Amino acid sequence: MKAGSFTTRGRPRTLKVRLVLIVVALMAAVSLLIGVASVALLRSYLLQQLDESLLDSAQISANFAIPENNDASSGQFQRAGQAAFTILGYVKLPDSNDSSQTDAVLKRAAYTDAKGTLHFLTQNELTRLAGITVDGAPHTLDLGDDLGEYRVIAGAPSSNGDLIITGLPMSNVEAVTRQVALVITFLALAGLAFAAAAGTVVVSAALRPLNRVAGTAMTVSRLPLDRGDVDISARVPGEYTDTETEVGKVGSALNTLLGHVESALAARQRSEDKVRRFVADASHELRTPLASIRGYSELTRRTQKDLPDEVTRSLGRIESEAVRMTSLVEDLLLLARLDSQPELRRDEVDVSLMVVEAVGDAHAAGPDHIWSVDIPEEPVAVLGDDPRLRQVIVNLLANARTHTPPGTEIEASVAQEGEEVLLRVHDNGPGIDPSIADTLFERFTRADTSRARTTGSTGLGLSIVSAVAQAHGGTVSVESVPGDTTFTVRLPAAVSSALADDTPEASEADELHDSAETSAETTRPDPR
Repeated sequence: MKAGSFTTRGRPRTLKVRLVLIVVALMAAVSLLIGVASVALLRSYLLQQLDESLLDSAQISANFAIPENNDASSGQFQRAGQAAFTILGYVKLPDSNDSSQTDAVLKRAAYTDAKGTLHFLTQNELTRLAGITVDGAPHTLDLGDDLGEYRVIAGAPSSNGDLIITGLPMSNVEAVTRQVALVITFLALAGLAFAAAAGTVVVSAALRPLNRVAGTAMTVSRLPLDRGDVDISARVPGEYTDTETEVGKVGSALNTLLGHVESALAARQRSEDKVRRFVADASHELRTPLASIRGYSELTRRTQKDLPDEVTRSLGRIESEAVRMTSLVEDLLLLARLDSQPELRRDEVDVSLMVVEAVGDAHAAGPDHIWSVDIPEEPVAVLGDDPRLRQVIVNLLANARTHTPPGTEIEASVAQEGEEVLLRVHDNGPGIDPSIADTLFERFTRADTSRARTTGSTGLGLSIVSAVAQAHGGTVSVESVPGDTTFTVRLPAAVSSALADDTPEASEADELHDSAETSAETTRPDPR
């Protein structure tokens, strides 16, 4: 883990975990400092007490007597109140009175155990004991594994002129120090465990307002804010918006932000509604004059046989442009009504049969292409509006035919995967320019010269495909590389063979149904 990182094995630590870890780390540091200081002070105090006892023992050591030989049976060590395991040693002072020559003139040393039995020091222990500095101050010496560490002092001369060395064992000091260290360690670990548990509870309670703020933000993030009339009613509760606290400031700022967003989205929706109504009204009003222009031009061309060729060609152009403009108006009217989210017809539609019929019509319109169908043996059905769904497959087939060269293989297939019906149109043409792939299903999207534009397309065909799929609760997507382009429409599968609704639809849905039938016949496909 990198320094300063708050991740464990690639997963970010939550704020609660980080705060609990910080609390535990601080408690551990404080416990360590207190424990080390306590043990050090205790050891220092015990050592001071031992030194005081050592000085008292050194003052009365002159009354001790050690036998001249190592025979313990020759007499008992006269302790005169000395503690067990107290070492008493004699050093023969040289004639020069140079007390620093203790290593050479150390005579003998002994101690008594708890039963009063005399024990003489071995040569190795005598050698270690002889290393003491003769300065009248206590020193710590390690006398080997048998005796361990002793606190030793070289005191005043005895009555016969020998220098007296007195030592007390440090075993009690070390034992008490170890015991206290173990107790402090256990208490520190227990305290850290309690601090972690209590810290988790306290931090969780402290972060509850922040979690509530995050929950409000998460609720708003799930709302479909990109379309339709948006109502952002979720707000942070008032008790979590106190600006005197840090979390309250966040909650208050989030509420203010949500209010601004709601106002902006409401203004956007009002603007879109105005544009949508204008497009729908304009398209509806233009249908009649366009039909009249088309009808009069066709009537004039057919009834007036003696018209000049130039006039006949002009009337033909007027008629063809009227057809093209009618197609555009019908597409705009259909999209405007789809945007208003009207109620859909819920008839059971046999997608397999619809694809077979659409491919047959496409083959008649584009005999230079190679057409094929791949459908399962059993019928595949969805619940929806037949004319609109038929327009989806018609637009996709016409789009593939228009924007691929003669000889291109185009295949329409139907498959059911779980609760979804997949409608695919695949071709092995030149593919889609990546520069328009992200906007392919937007309105008035046109391709560049990589896909030859042989007709005056409105640029609305694929946007109608996307709008119809979304109106049925489905999606449309495309995957394209040179030589392999596939459009995939996903629709919810029908769950019953019976009609979903036998009641007549609303007048708006009926009008949209009729408009879809007309647009399916006249709409030209989008270029890729």
